[in-house]
This record gives sequence, structure tokens and C-alpha cells, in this order.
Amino acid sequence: MVDVQLHTRSEKQDKPVFEQLTKYVRVRSSGNSRFVEFDFAIGDPSLFVELIMPQGAFDHFCKANDVVYMTEDQQLAVDAEMEKWRYGEETLMAKNHG
Repeated sequence: MVDVQLHTRSEKQDKPVFEQLTKYVRVRSSGNSRFVEFDFAIGDPSLFVELIMPQGAFDHFCKANDVVYMTEDQQLAVDAEMEKWRYGEETLMAKNHG
């Protein structure tokens, strides 16, 4: 399970608790893509939505939401969890995958 992080900066403390939750992004597209494909999560990096935006809109979105980029450890944990859902843990497909 991934730890939920709260911002501690003073300007966030006047906001409701929900708005204090850390907002995560993980960019999936390459740097030269026309659009930025990314995952966006609030509070828990493993619960995310997939979004696509032009670069300028993405930059504005990140600034407006005060996002944090997922760490490599968080990305690996999310990927491992996705693998379990995709292939199961004790299935023939799980044993053939990898």
C-alpha cells in the first residue's frame, strides 16, 4: 500500500483536507509527442486516471494542481499492482508472462 501524503505548506493548510492531499502525475508519452499522455492521482498514486493534453495545458494543469511527479518506487509499485490485475497471481497467464 502506498502512503498518502499531505502537503504541509502554510498556504495549503487553510484549504479543506481533500485539497491538501498530494496530487501525483506520471508522464507516459515521449518528450517529443504532440500531446502529453499522463496518469493523474490524488492522495494515492495507485488510483489514477489517464489523461491527454497539449503541452501548454499540461503545464497549466500541473501548476494549478501543485502536482508531484511519482517517484520510481511509486511507479514500480503501481506497475506491479497492474500486473496482478492483468494476469492474476496464480494463473497460467501469470506463469507465461515475463
